[in-house]
Amino acid sequence: MYACVHRETASAEVHSVAECFAPIFELTTPGTVVFDISGLGRLYGSPRQIAEAISRRAGAGVNVAVAANVDTAILAARNFSGVTIIRGNDAAALAPLGIEALPLSPEMWETLDSWGIRTLADFTKLPPLGIAERLGPEGVQLQDLARGAMERPLRIHKPQVPYEDRIELEHPVELLEPLLFLISRILNDLCARLESQALAANEITVRLELENKTDHTRTLRLPLPTRDSRTILKLLQLDVEAHPPSAPMTAVSLSLKAVEPRRVQNDIFLPPTPEPDKLELTLTRIRALVGEENAGGPVLLDTHRPRAFRLVKAESQEVRKSGNQELLKTESRLVPRYFSPPVVAAVKCEGVRPVRVDAADIHGNVVMAAGPWRSCGEWWTSDAWSRDEWDIALSNDRLYRIYCEPSQKWFVEALYD
Repeated sequence: MYACVHRETASAEVHSVAECFAPIFELTTPGTVVFDISGLGRLYGSPRQIAEAISRRAGAGVNVAVAANVDTAILAARNFSGVTIIRGNDAAALAPLGIEALPLSPEMWETLDSWGIRTLADFTKLPPLGIAERLGPEGVQLQDLARGAMERPLRIHKPQVPYEDRIELEHPVELLEPLLFLISRILNDLCARLESQALAANEITVRLELENKTDHTRTLRLPLPTRDSRTILKLLQLDVEAHPPSAPMTAVSLSLKAVEPRRVQNDIFLPPTPEPDKLELTLTRIRALVGEENAGGPVLLDTHRPRAFRLVKAESQEVRKSGNQELLKTESRLVPRYFSPPVVAAVKCEGVRPVRVDAADIHGNVVMAAGPWRSCGEWWTSDAWSRDEWDIALSNDRLYRIYCEPSQKWFVEALYD
């Protein structure tokens, strides 16, 4: 049996009522709470006596309903005033309610209204097979709800627990090692709390209170959740080294954003991929060496300029959206391997057709050539470009992409594999 407590004006009292009678409960809305009362018979007696005890604890202006399943109790508490006990024929108890008691979408409301359905009794009289054919799974679910036949467990309410801590220092700290010792102490406690709740963190915020009365705040957003304190500590160390505070520190605060952990089913026929936390640590070390603006994922720019792209962080949504679906096709094709930067070449031509190419480690006569393909763009800016491109086969049995600029300078851009 389940009891539902509903108050039109949401308040913390409804939440506290459930805590007095059950260790776990479902907070359906801020003003509606449902919990299991199966074990309260020895303390209070019959279901009606239990409901009356709940009503007295909740106070005036609260509806209490007891039913055999969760959704029936919710419907009764929201639509019947006072104490309501439903035992047995749930459909008959809910039959007088108007159709608006159900969670209907606008389209479903228009359909049922056009059929002349006004009450739950009218809805339950419709044949289930016809409902399935005309309204689909949503209609079947709504009819089961109207008949009191929905069976589901409680969606257990988990209160939001702040995963944060602060340490105030007796003396200002300037060195990195003492700071990391304090962060490690806080981090180990927070990660242990995350593990006890089967959660992980995807965002870490460090706030350093400085001696000059300012704050130094850094936030790390991880591409995948983790609760490995050693990995997080190393990421924080690299970030603080790259962005040191401007004055000695007098206090340190650390907060974690708790999320569901990442669950992966590995393929038994494929080798395991690198652990995500170790990969992120490697990428952070690379950013520390080459600079944050020089490491990341490539994103194509909205231009026809060849090889025009920019780098963004790997966790950015732009990287995920910029993937070219054409690359997923399995048909065989030549793939260009671009030289960065393009290799300066000396090209001998007969007319406009190249017949000989000499560049660093690239020498040969042109056996076949296709082109030129002329392209240009951004002529309205000071950075205009134009080029003539050729695909050539050399006598060394290699295929290349070359191009010529208006200054008559030739470059080898790519090798076809």
